[in-house]
Amino acid sequence: MPRDRKRTTDRGVPLPIMSLAAATVTNERRTVRSVAKQYSICHTTLYRFMKKRERLGPGEEMRTGYWTPRRVFSAEQEDSLADYLRRAADLFYGLSTKEVRRLAFQLAFFYKCSYPDTWNECSMAGREWFFGFMKRHPCLSIRCPQATSLSRNTSFNRHNVSMFYDNLAMVIDRYHFEGTDIWNMDETGVTTVQEPENVVAGRGVRQVGAVTSGERGTLVTVACAGNALGNMIPPMFIFPRVHFKDHFIRDGPPGCIGAANKSGWMLEEHFLQFLQHFQHHTRASLYSKVLLILDNHSSHLSVAGINFCRENGIVMLSFPPHCSHKLQPLDRTVYGPLKRHVNSFCDSWMRSHPGLTMSIYDIPGIVRLALPLAGTPVNVQNGFRCTGIWPYHRDIFNESDFAPSLVTDRPPPLVLPEQAGSSCSVLPVFPPVLPEQAGTSCSVLPVLPAVPPLPFSPENVRPHPRAGPRKGTKPNGRKKRKSVVLTDTPEKEALEKEKAGVKKKPTKVKRKLTNTVETKQNAKVVLKKTLKKKHIEKDSDSETEKDFCIVCLESYSRPREVWLQCWQCKAWAHEACTDGGSIYICHNCESDEELN
Repeated sequence: MPRDRKRTTDRGVPLPIMSLAAATVTNERRTVRSVAKQYSICHTTLYRFMKKRERLGPGEEMRTGYWTPRRVFSAEQEDSLADYLRRAADLFYGLSTKEVRRLAFQLAFFYKCSYPDTWNECSMAGREWFFGFMKRHPCLSIRCPQATSLSRNTSFNRHNVSMFYDNLAMVIDRYHFEGTDIWNMDETGVTTVQEPENVVAGRGVRQVGAVTSGERGTLVTVACAGNALGNMIPPMFIFPRVHFKDHFIRDGPPGCIGAANKSGWMLEEHFLQFLQHFQHHTRASLYSKVLLILDNHSSHLSVAGINFCRENGIVMLSFPPHCSHKLQPLDRTVYGPLKRHVNSFCDSWMRSHPGLTMSIYDIPGIVRLALPLAGTPVNVQNGFRCTGIWPYHRDIFNESDFAPSLVTDRPPPLVLPEQAGSSCSVLPVFPPVLPEQAGTSCSVLPVLPAVPPLPFSPENVRPHPRAGPRKGTKPNGRKKRKSVVLTDTPEKEALEKEKAGVKKKPTKVKRKLTNTVETKQNAKVVLKKTLKKKHIEKDSDSETEKDFCIVCLESYSRPREVWLQCWQCKAWAHEACTDGGSIYICHNCESDEELN
C-alpha cells in the first residue's frame, strides 16, 4: 500500500463552489468559459465536472479534490475497528500492534475487501496501513499497560462495590461520622534496592548503569493510616528480624513504632500493636468513635484486634477482596508518590555513601524524608475523594471501570424442552438435509430464506474474551471474603467460630534409635545443623553491624550492656569504654582530626 503523500499545493475547488458554478451555467444559459472566469475556476475543470455529473447514476455521490481511492476499509468500517480496540483495552485484553495488523488482514479476507498482495506474505497488514490508521484516529494511542492480576479484574464488579458502599452508608448513618473520624489503614513494602532514576548520559551508549545496594533487596513493611481531612499518624515499621531493637527506628519519623518477625510481614500480634498505636493518636473511645477502613488481610482478621476495637470505640469496615487498587485511598494517591520519593532518596543515599551497602536500618531515615512529601493533606484528601468514601459518592465509578469483570460474566442457562413447562412454546429444530442424504426420491427440498450478509464487525472475526463456567468451590479451599463490618457482633462470632475450627498441624514424633553407633553419628549431625542454624540467625540478626567493641574488642551483645555509636565513622563501643558523653567520637576519628 502506498504511503501517505504530503500535499505541497493548495489547488482544488471545493464541491459547493463547483456545484454553484455548474448551476449558473445551466440556469442562466451562460458559457462555461465566462462562468469559470467569474468563479476563478479553470474552464476545463468546470466542463469535466458538468460532464461527470451527467453520467452519475441514482445514489452515486459526486466528489471533488483529493481522496483515497485505494483505502482498504471505509471510514465507517475503520470507526468500528477503532471502537473494538478501545473496548478490548477497557476489558484489559488490549491488542498489540502486530495483533491489530493480523486482525486487519483477517477482516479484509473475511469481508472480501480489496487489499494489497503483500498482506498475504505475512498474513498481516502492512506497517504503512497501521500508521495511517493511527493517524486517521487520534483517539487511539500506543500505551504501556499496567499489569493487573486476574483476581482484581474479576473481583472489582458492581455487586461487590455496591455491597461495600451499602455498609459504608450504614455505618456513617449509624454513628454520624464526619471526615475527621474516617480513617484508612494499609501496608506497603520498602526495599533496600531502589529503581534508579533517569540520568543524563552520552548519546549512542548501549548500556547506562546506576549503582544499587545489591542484587535482591530486603523488604521492610511500613503501615500508615490517614483520615479524610488529610491527617496522618506516625507509621509502623516491621523488620525481617527475630527480635526488635529500639535502635532500628532511631532515624525514623517522630513518634513511629516498630516490630520484628522472621518474614517481615504484618502478623496478628503486630496488628494489635498497631491498633494500640492508632488509638493513642486518634483518642478513640466509646464516647468518641472512629471508623477504620482496611482490607481483608489475614492479620487484620484477628479476634484480639476486634475485641480491642470494640472496647475502645474503633469501628472496623473491610474492603471487598482484591479491590484495594480502586477503593483504597492510600493506594490511590499516597503510596505511588511515596515509592518515587523513596527511590530518589535512595539514589541520594548511594551517592553520599559510596562503597557502602544500604541496610534495612537506613529505611526509616529515608521514609522520614519521603513520607511528608507523599502524604500531604492534599494527596490524602484526594484519595478519599477519588474513591467516593468522603464525601460519600457511591456512583463515582462508571461502566468502563467495571468492564474487566464483564469477561467472567456467565450467560443465563439454556432451557431445554423437557425442562420447560407446558406454557413454554419451543419451535422444533429440523436437522439439515445433506445432498448425499437426500437421494433421487426426494422431489421437493425445503427452500431456505437467503441469509443476509453479516454487518462489518471485528467481533464476528475475533470475539472478545469470555471465561468458561467456574467451579463452585475455590481450589485452595480458602473462605471467600466480602465487605463486612468486622466489629459487629455477628461477624465477630462468625470469625471466632472460624478461628476455632482451624486445625493445628500435627507435631512430628521422633523415632528412637536403638543402635548406639547410629545414635552418636546422628547426634553429631544434629549438633552441626543446630550450630549452623544459630550462626545463620546470628548473622541475619546483625546484618551489617560489627560484632566487637572498637575500644576493648569484646562483643557488645552481652545482656544489659549499653553501647554508643561514633558520630563520624558510625562504629560501636561499650558505654563503659567511653567517657560517657552525649556525643561520642572514637579515638580513631580523634587522631585523624589531630593529623589534619
